[in-house]
Amino acid sequence: MRKVAVYIKDEYAGELMEENRRHYVFRYDPVYFANPNKPPVSLTLPKTQAEYHSTYLFPYFFNVLSEGENRVLQSRAFQIDENDHFGIMMETATHDVIGAVKVKVIE
Repeated sequence: MRKVAVYIKDEYAGELMEENRRHYVFRYDPVYFANPNKPPVSLTLPKTQAEYHSTYLFPYFFNVLSEGENRVLQSRAFQIDENDHFGIMMETATHDVIGAVKVKVIE
């Protein structure tokens, strides 16, 4: 299992887990959820106390990944399978991403 902490504008919002390549879970942090002034991660992941489950990496997180030649270069540089979306996200979405959401690896 691999996990990342999800931050919105540098504020901890929740946790994203890859239990295996066919099962992903996202859940909001209870403190973040309880604050009505805090926005959801995306429109497709509205704030709720329930966990979200998916058989593929949630589209919002998949869409922060690079494509094409940049993705090939990143997968080579980090020695990650080009189809390991979660692994590439763990390496590249920690800084300099489009939008307000960043991730940090949870050991």
